[in-house]
Amino acid sequence: MSGIREAILSGRFVPDQRLIEADLSEQFAASRASVRAALAELANEGLIERVQNRGARVRAVSLAEAVEISEVRMVVEGLCAAKAAERATAADAAELREIGEAMRSAVASGDVLGYSRLNERLHRRVREISGQRTASDVLERLRAQNVRHQFRLAMHPGRPQTSLPQHTDIIDAIAAGDPEAAERAARAHLRSVIEALPDVDRGLAP
Repeated sequence: MSGIREAILSGRFVPDQRLIEADLSEQFAASRASVRAALAELANEGLIERVQNRGARVRAVSLAEAVEISEVRMVVEGLCAAKAAERATAADAAELREIGEAMRSAVASGDVLGYSRLNERLHRRVREISGQRTASDVLERLRAQNVRHQFRLAMHPGRPQTSLPQHTDIIDAIAAGDPEAAERAARAHLRSVIEALPDVDRGLAP
């Protein structure tokens, strides 16, 4: 039942929204048993929560938890960047540089949504190049739990201009095969995310 997950990740289902099995079954043309199994899986992933006598609802992530998630990401993303620097081929480095150039063009043209998609693509490719599957699984789960804050951060005025040089530093270090510099750059980027979260959180109120 990927449809429910996608609805949460895309923001169509909002934090604290009740998820009623009968409605979901009709909306996604699925059996009640399939919906129930999907909700149990999403609860394990931390995307929804069960409320006694009230069924399930989309889990809201507080600012404090968003900061904690980003702190964990800072460590694990640093690990992946270091591993990617050790493993990256010339073709990998060229691909990362192409993504970086596309990000630079998106910033220059004011294409915030395009930049956000490229941002996600860059982080995904670094994880893939790293070959660290356990870290990749952890990061994917954390990204899913924090998707609302991440989307608002991507849309925050001036954020692409701030993060572009941080991403460029990560790319340059991986392309140079310098694990220590790659880890430092990744950690610096996530530290910047953590510092920006309070401003973003103030704009999250319904």
